[in-house]
Amino acid sequence: MRAMILAAGRGERMRPLTDHTPKPLLLVGGKPLIVWHIERLARAGFTELVINHAHLGQQIEAALRDGAQWQVHIRYSAEPQALETAGGIANALPLLGDEPFLVVNGDVFTDIDYASLHLPAGKLAHLVMVDNPPQHASGDFGLENGLVIESAGHRLTFSGVGVYHPELFDSVPPGQAAKLAPLLKAAMQQQRVTGQHHLGLWHDIGTAERLEQLDHWLQIRGNNEATL
Repeated sequence: MRAMILAAGRGERMRPLTDHTPKPLLLVGGKPLIVWHIERLARAGFTELVINHAHLGQQIEAALRDGAQWQVHIRYSAEPQALETAGGIANALPLLGDEPFLVVNGDVFTDIDYASLHLPAGKLAHLVMVDNPPQHASGDFGLENGLVIESAGHRLTFSGVGVYHPELFDSVPPGQAAKLAPLLKAAMQQQRVTGQHHLGLWHDIGTAERLEQLDHWLQIRGNNEATL
């Protein structure tokens, strides 16, 4: 299975840090946030990676190059303007192939076991859900008998980690901005979205304050990857 890291966001809430440095290259625990993803994906057996970028994207390519130092092969999907989540994935489909693929949001930090994730036959998406963080207390979707549903009751937060079938993005023309949620909701109506509840480590690095908190936490733990 191939994997894609979403790295095209402007990082408005993290300005001025992101005025001159793309958010994926901001340091946390002594190395760029996106490098944590690459290392975890490599350890999970993912060797073919795709990274999209827009804002200051050439800095990302210059820093990561072809990925050889992590024993992976990185290809890039450049966007003149950020195409949002679904648009960015649809634009990168020629690099991702015809089989299901893993997607990881570049601005989360987690110990999700990527190697264990798969897409059940006949489904369009498999989402990893987490407990609702303080900044998103209302959650996104419900999880019932292994299916992700639009629930008005108890809801969990989408972690930003999922496995998708290319068919999910058939309605999105390449190069067009599009959000992921409407595609997922349409697939939920067909009961074609499965999910699981991750109870381990997960941080949404959406603000400079949360980046600083995570950096402090990692320093206390000594950046021991074996414990993450």
